[in-house]
Amino acid sequence: MIPRIHKQGSRTIGLIHYLYGKGTHEEHVDPHLVASFDDMAPDPGRNPQATEKDLEQVLDEPLHLLDADQRPDKHVWHCSVRAAPDDPVLSDEQWGEIARRMVAATGIDPGDGAGCRWAAVRHAADHIHIIATLIREDGRRPDHHRSGQRAQAEARLIEAEYDLHRVQSGDGTAAKRATSAERHKAERQGRERTAREELREEVRRAAAGATSTDEFVDRLKNAGLLVRTRVLPSGDLQGYKVALPDDRNKDGKPVYYAGSTLAPDLSLPRIQERFAASSTAPDDSGAVRSSPMKLSPPAAARRTTAQAAWAALLVIDQGDEGAAAAQIAATGEALDALAKTSALHTRRELREAASAFERASRSHTRAEFRHAQDLRRAARDLVRSGPALGRGEDGAGTAMVLDMLAFLAIAAAHWHAQRDHAQQAEAARRAAEHLRAAYQQAAREPLIVLRERGRHIAPSLRRQHEATVRAALPELADTVLAEPGWDALAGTLADAEHAGHDPHALLAEAAALRELDTASSISEVLLWRLRRTADLPVYATPAAGATQAKATRPASARQMPTPSTPRAPSR
Repeated sequence: MIPRIHKQGSRTIGLIHYLYGKGTHEEHVDPHLVASFDDMAPDPGRNPQATEKDLEQVLDEPLHLLDADQRPDKHVWHCSVRAAPDDPVLSDEQWGEIARRMVAATGIDPGDGAGCRWAAVRHAADHIHIIATLIREDGRRPDHHRSGQRAQAEARLIEAEYDLHRVQSGDGTAAKRATSAERHKAERQGRERTAREELREEVRRAAAGATSTDEFVDRLKNAGLLVRTRVLPSGDLQGYKVALPDDRNKDGKPVYYAGSTLAPDLSLPRIQERFAASSTAPDDSGAVRSSPMKLSPPAAARRTTAQAAWAALLVIDQGDEGAAAAQIAATGEALDALAKTSALHTRRELREAASAFERASRSHTRAEFRHAQDLRRAARDLVRSGPALGRGEDGAGTAMVLDMLAFLAIAAAHWHAQRDHAQQAEAARRAAEHLRAAYQQAAREPLIVLRERGRHIAPSLRRQHEATVRAALPELADTVLAEPGWDALAGTLADAEHAGHDPHALLAEAAALRELDTASSISEVLLWRLRRTADLPVYATPAAGATQAKATRPASARQMPTPSTPRAPSR
């Protein structure tokens, strides 16, 4: 149940006319009162003798008893209360009781016998509107300070008592929702989302990995947005507004939104905090950092992001509050950049993941971005590398980074849940689900390649790798060897040995990095971790042709130990 306190107005009759009218799209059905301050207010919807003017006069009577200079300019209070889509249809009596509880909780009519006059109108199955005059019967103003938060708290109690959908409590850091007028406008224009929502996504993508205000503004313009900036006499930028080229008001002028009205962390000062941290961190040539392998820029950028995501996960688990908050915020940037450059078959799920994680990227914990520059640079690499093809090493790199980002989203959910950030924790969990779905799409082709490679390695070497698994993972070996991913893991162990690594040392290290019992596929988790740690390509000459010769090499020639790393949380 979602209560919303609207802006105060000055015309009672104007709001009454809307509530009893047909609605913008004739969506209002059978408007009528379900409750009022004395349960005797005239109802223009059900009583043919009552008029909208009658209801206005009853509600505004305490206002007219005051001298003109004592009357507030904005005396009309308006609260809508909407049920969730999966809630049962409530009766008029139930909605009436909900209205009484809302006006009591918000201080409009606290039950002292001298509260404000109010009425609750129902013109749809799933919501009501409460209109009140902000003058009490005793002539005083009501104490309705923080009425929005008080209404939300009462809604949580109502949800529990009526067994309704439980809405997660917020902390005031959520992005502003689109208004009903914005939603109706989007419907008229045939848009799936409102202009506010489209602009929020575009601005977040423009900020992902950007290192200066100029780069940020250039990205906004390159995305096709209209941009207005405010410049101080010193020449420094003070603020910005953006608009969609085809979103116009009734006068044909573009409708601009300031960054701060799109989301709290999209104001210019908040975005520039990221740039300030970037300027104090070491930077290289700005080109995409690549591995020793000959990879395309998108593939190299995805491997870089996977490495940065793993480091971020460890900080979230073990770092201080500001550092962890920065890594979570930078994860949002990485997801925005990945969604922007994703291949077609993963694009929808990645955009959903980025959209969901947007809510998880903010809390009252101040992000110290100097701790998250690796992940921010990885986001910049993703943007600069351009779109991925979705096949070959591009596809394998995408699967690798999605596997890691799913862990990271779950770690963020745990971090938020431990701090009672209910909305952020739920948002991170939803993002993880979309990331898993995108991973399944991205990993399909590279896993086929790796499974075929594993099936064709020499039988003696396959038995050797089975023994390695049993030695390194004694409690999980039977599960791993029975999984469909075992063939792909066997191929990865063969590739690691062919590249000069000690498979046992790599596997033991990978298993020690985190608890594996809750992984949906232990073998897939391990193979991507091994390929990331050992920097192994997927689409390379299979190791099967040289496996028997490699198996006879001394362990010292094959061993390349990796540094010990602390354990990280499981997904």
